[in-house]
Amino acid sequence: MDFSALIESINTAAVTSGPSSVNDNERRELLQACEKLRNAYETSLDVVSRLYYSSPQAIVLRLGVDNEVIRCYGRALRREHGWGSQHSATCRRDRCRTLLLARIMRFLAAMGIVREVSNDSFTSTLSTAMFISSSPLAAVLVHGYYSLPYRPVKAPRYFAQKGWKIPDDADDDPFQFAMGTRSHFFDFLSSKQYYQQAFNTTMTTSFRRKGQGWFIFFPVDEKIRVEDPMAPLLVDIGGGKGEDILAFRDRFPHLLGKLILQDLSVVVEGIKDTMPPVEAQGYNFFDERPVKGAKAYYLRTVLHGWPNKQTLQILGRVCEAMIPESLLLLNEVLVLGINRSSSSAAVDLVMMTSYAALERTQAQFETLLNEAGFKLINVWRPEGTKIESSQAVLLEARLKR
Repeated sequence: MDFSALIESINTAAVTSGPSSVNDNERRELLQACEKLRNAYETSLDVVSRLYYSSPQAIVLRLGVDNEVIRCYGRALRREHGWGSQHSATCRRDRCRTLLLARIMRFLAAMGIVREVSNDSFTSTLSTAMFISSSPLAAVLVHGYYSLPYRPVKAPRYFAQKGWKIPDDADDDPFQFAMGTRSHFFDFLSSKQYYQQAFNTTMTTSFRRKGQGWFIFFPVDEKIRVEDPMAPLLVDIGGGKGEDILAFRDRFPHLLGKLILQDLSVVVEGIKDTMPPVEAQGYNFFDERPVKGAKAYYLRTVLHGWPNKQTLQILGRVCEAMIPESLLLLNEVLVLGINRSSSSAAVDLVMMTSYAALERTQAQFETLLNEAGFKLINVWRPEGTKIESSQAVLLEARLKR
């Protein structure tokens, strides 16, 4: 193998191409190939060093967001319409002392978030804008980092005490053990406004909605119809701020029936009067369903945040509310049973340590649905979609006859 030619080809691709030059499947295949190449040529020491130093990257990004130094460079980037203006670490109006700031900035420069142009003098890069305080991606970072330092430290002790069993109860999970609380993650979150806001923003970001919307590849006009304009047409359970149901409304304004958004009161508070004709309801999906007999009950990436015990309770409440003509629609990302990607495995671990939950295969969803009283009718996906792509599929289920 001509390694010089290979290196030159990779470097050329890195300079001349970008995410917009390939489709999503090609991009993922390229990244997976790069990961295989790295794994093949790393030494044992390389592997240990990479894993050991991965956590500090999240730490320094969080520090850069919280003390707003990244926001300062992001503003410079916007002013310059390209590379940001140069700043010295000694003249920042920041919430930390000069030496600490310089050490943070050097690490950010090593990660490519900013660029060091001379000793302790930095300029913004195109990556800087991703993590300014007003960016949704900064909120994603804050949400993802919440309690993260505690879980790796305490997870081994948690699993040892539990006999190395998979967490299967949202009321007794690694998050509660690490944080010293009996409250579930979402209850704990509601008492922390900064993190609650970061979570809410994360749930609205576009990265959670990659690919086609479910109503583009699902035959809505054929399957979701009612004749009575006052009858419930679609109930979006755990729908956050309503991005999905509002998009559905915009695409199908001709459909009769009521559109209903349901989420916790702390989430829908303040939007109830801003979404006509969508009706927003504060609701805990473990309680009896207030809307019965709807044509379709829709949940987007809700069940992957709950273990089987609580998932069956959630599905049980939906089952109680449905009539024979009703549909259950689950919009979820499916995973492979073997040979999972590193990103898929990472998400699965986060679900386990945060919520005692898991990413599921199609077979696991079918088993759950069957146990909850449903029959899986079909799994809808855009043509050409691969398992473990970022494209969420739509599982269509009905009550068992």
